[in-house]
Amino acid sequence: MSKLFFSILLLTIPFTLFSNDPIKLDSVDQPLFKPLIERYILDEIKSLRQENQSLKAEVTKQVAEAKVESSDRAINYTTSTINNIFYIITAAASLLVLLGWRSLNDIKKSLKIDMAKKIQTLTSDYESRLQQVEVKMTERSKVIIETQKNITDTNSIHSLWMRAGLEKSDEEKISVYDEILNIKPDDIEAMTYKADALLEIGEVRWALDLANHAIDHDNEYALAYWQRACAYSKMDKQAEALKDIKKALELSDALEEELLKEKHFENLHTNRSFKLLVPKT
Repeated sequence: MSKLFFSILLLTIPFTLFSNDPIKLDSVDQPLFKPLIERYILDEIKSLRQENQSLKAEVTKQVAEAKVESSDRAINYTTSTINNIFYIITAAASLLVLLGWRSLNDIKKSLKIDMAKKIQTLTSDYESRLQQVEVKMTERSKVIIETQKNITDTNSIHSLWMRAGLEKSDEEKISVYDEILNIKPDDIEAMTYKADALLEIGEVRWALDLANHAIDHDNEYALAYWQRACAYSKMDKQAEALKDIKKALELSDALEEELLKEKHFENLHTNRSFKLLVPKT
């Protein structure tokens, strides 16, 4: 941030320090530090993407190490258990032979059965534990992948919004809004701005359908009602237009200042109800 501030400070130094023919600052139409701000934002996005990739690699490494460690523990525990069982078998067999309980064959069969059951129980227990660990790691991996996808989509949408701000023709803006909606179909802001661009090229009914779609997704979004009111006004449906204007003003008081500036409301200027909505200066 300090580098960005220093760059902006340099841009604000009068050009008379570097030239015999001074350039009037009043002739500059746009802020000179805007490219630097955009560059800073892009660098921050790039850094965020790199950190996310590093996190994914670290999690994958930890998952692999956890699986290997769990397998080693299971094998060591099973080996130790089998050795202990054989020691017990040997001691029990010797004792039973001496006491004359059973024949050696009966003892061997009985011990084999018990040993098989014990090993099967231990194996099933560790398999169950390993499956639980694997399920948890899989869920975490899905969360990480989903988070990475959301970050990528957010970066793409941000870039498209910046591109839309640079486009001059309404047709090109509509194309950019379509790309945003392909990434995020429920982006009501993109729907609303697309409806505004459609009104500019005369596609009133298309704009009306898009505004209705935006309201269906979020009935508390003021600009969606505003754009639908513009479409109704262009269709000379003044009652519907005034109803949506009132709703938009209820949701956002800041829109009152735009009532007389909105060119799509020009045919409403003579309407008495419309005049009552216009704030008095």
